[in-house]
Amino acid sequence: MSYTVFALKWRPLTFDEIVGQQHIVSTLKSAIEKNRLAHAYLFAGPRGVGKTSTARILAKSLNCKNGPTTKPCNTCPSCNDITQGRSMNVIEIDGASNRGIDEIRTLRENVKFAPIQGKYKIYIIDEVHMLTTEAFNALLKTLEEPPEFVKFIFATTQPSKVLATILSRCQRFDFRRITMSEIVEQLEKITKQEKVNVDRQVLFSIAKSSEGSLRDAESILDQLVSFSGESISLNDVISVLGLVEQDILFEITDMILNNDAQAVLNLLNKVSDEGKDLTVFLNLFIEHFRNLMVAKVARQDLALIDLPQEFSSRLSKQSESFTLSEIFSALNILISAQEMAKRFDSLRIPLEIALVRLAHAGSKEKNTIKEPEKKIKAAVNDMPLPKEKPMHAVRAKPKETPPAEENTVPEPESYITLERIKDAWQNIIAEIGKVKMSVATYLSEGSPVKCEKNVLTVSFAKNHLLHKESLEKKDNKDLVEKLILELTKARVRINFLLSKEEHKQESQESSPFLKNVLNTFKGRLIS
Repeated sequence: MSYTVFALKWRPLTFDEIVGQQHIVSTLKSAIEKNRLAHAYLFAGPRGVGKTSTARILAKSLNCKNGPTTKPCNTCPSCNDITQGRSMNVIEIDGASNRGIDEIRTLRENVKFAPIQGKYKIYIIDEVHMLTTEAFNALLKTLEEPPEFVKFIFATTQPSKVLATILSRCQRFDFRRITMSEIVEQLEKITKQEKVNVDRQVLFSIAKSSEGSLRDAESILDQLVSFSGESISLNDVISVLGLVEQDILFEITDMILNNDAQAVLNLLNKVSDEGKDLTVFLNLFIEHFRNLMVAKVARQDLALIDLPQEFSSRLSKQSESFTLSEIFSALNILISAQEMAKRFDSLRIPLEIALVRLAHAGSKEKNTIKEPEKKIKAAVNDMPLPKEKPMHAVRAKPKETPPAEENTVPEPESYITLERIKDAWQNIIAEIGKVKMSVATYLSEGSPVKCEKNVLTVSFAKNHLLHKESLEKKDNKDLVEKLILELTKARVRINFLLSKEEHKQESQESSPFLKNVLNTFKGRLIS
């Protein structure tokens, strides 16, 4: 007897065996019990979540010798024929292969013939969205007024491509992705019956790789059993699927917290040398920071993190080392690396740049300013100032004011030059980073280009619209102006603009951050 793969061997045969679609099972059972069956159903949802299996079970429930029933016997000839796919009363059609008007015309001609045995003639059309517009239109009249013994069940992964006139004639059921816990529970049941020794963490890795598809999870488990035999280890899963261990994600995040860019690059090189897919690594790393965000916001309620308790606890602890704005900034950098990768043949360079930026972002806050703040301010104040002509102003009548507090803001100077702003620019960004890292990250991509009568203009490259819009928010803009006042004793009003061209190479090369990246990779900037 030929081998039956797990996805077919463990296909549900009754409504009670369907995993993760209780809302649909309950509705269909109730419709059968109350004899309120529609003439057409549309099952929509991702791949491998039970659409076709549910359609077959519904067909068995209607044509079982005891039917209509919510519990088909699976022993009568009708149930067996439907299970084996050879029933004359249940016609399964692949919409991708039979998508033309000729096939639908044939279906329409055969609809009028009564079922050979059983009560209903049931048409199951899989991937119905693949039908042509002409085929859909040919089906409309039959679908609207079919014979009383005919039922249509459509299945699709893309309901948006189904004509609205078809949708309006069907009862629609939306199948959801199956949760990790539900997949793990089903896989535990299978491994127990198949006598396969497997750790629960292995099952979590399989469930995570399946992306909510139980069929995919069963196929992966089947593949691992073929690879490892009756005992599957976590290393087997990593080898077969090319996954990245959760421990590596935690380790590289700790390196970023320690501002160790060299260690980050060494670990990434190790991951690449082991043959891991860097696209998978980047996606997992983005998800890791997403989980850190959830742990930071939700604190003890970690239900939104689909990971074993061991990793959820580690995430909660690691999130304490970040502020929420730092997590947002990291996510922004990693997502930008995905966009940058579209312009490269290899993902490695954008990924390395992103990881160095993450490590550099922390060091900018902690290590950029090695002298005390007073020395920084003194250095700024010692810079020569251009002589300004005295301003003649009409003095207003003095008003009585309360005594000034001790920690008052220094009296602002008259005007400040662009040169002084440029000299103090990196210190300004560093000080802003101590208060709000995301603002500092955005501002570091801009360059001061003009300062007239204390109106400072900061220019951004044309592809940095997000940075400009974020900095124009009142809170962020006020923060920048306040810290410029504290560091330079000049009250400026700041404007942000987008350059029509990319920033000139000279200004880019003067950026300490880019110098750091170029030195790290021993590279040069190309216009």
